[in-house]
Amino acid sequence: YEVFRDMGIAFAVVLVLIYVLVVGWFRSFVTPLIIMAPIPLTLIGILPAHALGGVFFTATSMIGFIALAGIIVRNSILLVDFINLELAAGEKLEEAVIKAGVVRFRPIALTAAALVVGGLVILLDPIFQGLAVALISGVVVSTALTLVVIPLLYYMYVKTVGVDKVATQLEA
Repeated sequence: YEVFRDMGIAFAVVLVLIYVLVVGWFRSFVTPLIIMAPIPLTLIGILPAHALGGVFFTATSMIGFIALAGIIVRNSILLVDFINLELAAGEKLEEAVIKAGVVRFRPIALTAAALVVGGLVILLDPIFQGLAVALISGVVVSTALTLVVIPLLYYMYVKTVGVDKVATQLEA
């Protein structure tokens, strides 16, 4: 119980630090929320994989979940930053969103594939099996969902506040 409590506290601290870093980078309080939205999506892969594999959700599984937060945020930043660069270059919002998914797909997929390969190495280790299951299943599911969710959420956000407001935040 105490281990999971401490891991939960560590995870909360990580989320706050990620939020603060992304606020500083994008000069927006809403954009980091969009960027961090896919973090819970890792659980869509992690929890069923543990259940189907008969693997207990252990402290190492929780470490994998925390590590995935950073990886998924990185993927989200790649997409949002590319959309912003395209908007700054005068591209229409719809085109910028589509182009971001197409252009950033390969680096995002390669990062996920590298993590899966690294996770396979420790999958059969009894101590680190939970970590491997969390990393592999979490990154596969959340990467696929991030490529859909982030462009969709950011498109809706920019459409709501307007391209001019987003451009003003970027210039500040």
